[in-house]
Amino acid sequence: MNETNHDKKYDQKHDKTLSTEQKALSINLDNNQYGTFVEIGAGQEVARQFFSAGAAAGTVAKTMSAYDMQVSDDIYGKAGRYVSRERLEQMLSHEYELLHKRLGEVRPQETQYFSYAATVTAKSYSQKNECHGWIGIKFQPEADAEASEIIMHVRMLDDTNREQSEALGIFGVNVVYGAFHYKDQPKVFIESLLDNLVDGFGQKRIEVDLIHFSGSQFKTIENRLMNLHLVRSWCCRAVMFDAEGQSEVPGSLLRKKDVMVIRGSFKPPTKVHLDMTEAAMQQFLKEDGINPEKVCTVAEITMAELASDDDETDASFLARVDLLNKLGYNVLISDYLRFFRLRSWMRRYTQNRIGIVLSILDFDQLFNEEYYEGLEGGILEAMGKLFSGNTNVYVYPTRVNGGLITLDNVKVSENTHYLLQHLKDNKLLVATETWNDENLHISAHNIAKEIPLGQGDWEKQLPEAIRDEIKDKCMFGYCELPELPSD
Repeated sequence: MNETNHDKKYDQKHDKTLSTEQKALSINLDNNQYGTFVEIGAGQEVARQFFSAGAAAGTVAKTMSAYDMQVSDDIYGKAGRYVSRERLEQMLSHEYELLHKRLGEVRPQETQYFSYAATVTAKSYSQKNECHGWIGIKFQPEADAEASEIIMHVRMLDDTNREQSEALGIFGVNVVYGAFHYKDQPKVFIESLLDNLVDGFGQKRIEVDLIHFSGSQFKTIENRLMNLHLVRSWCCRAVMFDAEGQSEVPGSLLRKKDVMVIRGSFKPPTKVHLDMTEAAMQQFLKEDGINPEKVCTVAEITMAELASDDDETDASFLARVDLLNKLGYNVLISDYLRFFRLRSWMRRYTQNRIGIVLSILDFDQLFNEEYYEGLEGGILEAMGKLFSGNTNVYVYPTRVNGGLITLDNVKVSENTHYLLQHLKDNKLLVATETWNDENLHISAHNIAKEIPLGQGDWEKQLPEAIRDEIKDKCMFGYCELPELPSD
């Protein structure tokens, strides 16, 4: 295949009208793509899709399900957990190398080899287990090219094993088709993952909460931005980055942890953000049963703060993640505007205590009845869900026109006055016992306006490590003015 024909074939837009069968048949009819399917945990639904479409002999070299743990270990080696990234990578490497060893000398030179692998735990017959899995593909983007990989973590959202298995089959076809057709457009690949998996009401059958591209085909890819695109493209509602800045499965970071969350734009993180977290943490650690060694501190940024999809926004996003990591925070990016939605999402992963630190400045939003329009129970329903079991909101004071505003003297509407009192009386809304009065005036919004002007008083309002990083890397439009010659 010459270069012109290759570009014509693969440089295409995402065609949402293609059925799963059409995608599978398209791959089957292309004699160049040839590979193996190894699926553990929910049958061999991806392979079945390719066989059902017809002409599968043009695509399928082997299908297998090493379902028994001993058999799986004997083939791939030991793994700490069977449904894990470690096991998936073992499967991909073993099968891809075996494919080349067996067929490299006999298949046409134009062949693009691939190995598709999945290790999942679907709905159990007897247990209420978490339904999730690791899925990936190792493939040659061109004949004779080095292999590249795409690895994903998914959650299955259907109610039955049969439905989950069917959804995994559809998803797998999307992965294989997208790997070859959208390899030069990773965002389009992401947008195609849920093709034929969303109903007319927008309900998804699968959620993708982590993706990682690697290999020569993707050497320029910034994987943090690709994970951000999972939220933008509605593959999931939230993604997480650990304190080292690496994409991580939310369940791995949050499971069985007590979680302290601070919400904000963090453009940039300021001294008052640190003060808020420290003050709330002092009280959080006094709650019954909390192990200080198992507290996960999370800084959350809502998608409202990252609304546009452009280079400037992406650069700002990466800068914020880097800066929050310097302060030791794990970072959560979500599209949850309402606090109770964020809390419900976290309850998927941990039944331990959740603490949310909130500035008194955000009370207008929290107690605004219009903010909860569309909920059958309005603000009462929202508060019931926010404070449903082992959840506290720690309220940090501020100064307005020189006066100190705290949880004890904050003003809310007459309609919500008694609701506020109820939450205070039951120690669900809790005032922080300490605060740093010197930093209460600090506003990240105002600092963001001052940074592009060069050196100034804003530098004193940031933690030293944050200030130095912004200046060293010229973040947020900072450009240090040259020093004037002395007289």
